[in-house]
Amino acid sequence: MLSDMMPVHPSWTDIAIRLLLTIVAGGLIGLNRQAGGHSAGLRTTVLVGLAACLAMIQANILLSLSGKTDQSFVRMDVLRLPLGVLTGVGFIGGGAILKRGDLVTGVTTAATMWVMTAIGLCIGGGQILVGGVATVIALIVLAPLKYVDRWMRHEQKGRVVVESSDLEVPDLKTLLAGVAEVRFAGKRKLDQGMAAYSYELLWQAKGYQSQVASVLAVIEKQYDVALLEVRDETE
Repeated sequence: MLSDMMPVHPSWTDIAIRLLLTIVAGGLIGLNRQAGGHSAGLRTTVLVGLAACLAMIQANILLSLSGKTDQSFVRMDVLRLPLGVLTGVGFIGGGAILKRGDLVTGVTTAATMWVMTAIGLCIGGGQILVGGVATVIALIVLAPLKYVDRWMRHEQKGRVVVESSDLEVPDLKTLLAGVAEVRFAGKRKLDQGMAAYSYELLWQAKGYQSQVASVLAVIEKQYDVALLEVRDETE
């Protein structure tokens, strides 16, 4: 049953098993994303998987109606339904990707939605073994490989906002020379002759935690830091 082709007449037991296994697969992947505090967590992942599974089940049920008889003048393509679901998930993925200046996040979250859709289509179409293997591979990519990615040396980007006199523009480029590349991003006036200056940072590191601490320590020696955020583009 696990590797059977999609039957023309699925039973209610087949449908129930497919829905249940899709919920399990979506729950496992969703819990991983939920624990990481990502925008698409448990409920979103399960719902995306269910939508794909239901579309494939509906296509499965319509298989018996898609044949062409001698008196027919049209033939129905049932695969247009799951293909439409894949297209629709692209909009959800696009909404998960955020861009602020040079900082881009949510790419992995969008890819997770895409993979979960494919898993739902596999299980909904009766390819339970394929869907199960894909779920295991997705969990390996999202969990263990995440630490491998963080161990590798790659670019880290951040944004810092410092407060200073409206007449004194902080020279963070000189201050952080040898620590990070700095690019001025904008200025916003505050009360009492003060202003908030925004900068974008770029550095190479294996893990950003210690680097963030050193960057913050250098800046705080001369300026008041209102905000320091780091974006990991692998998420």
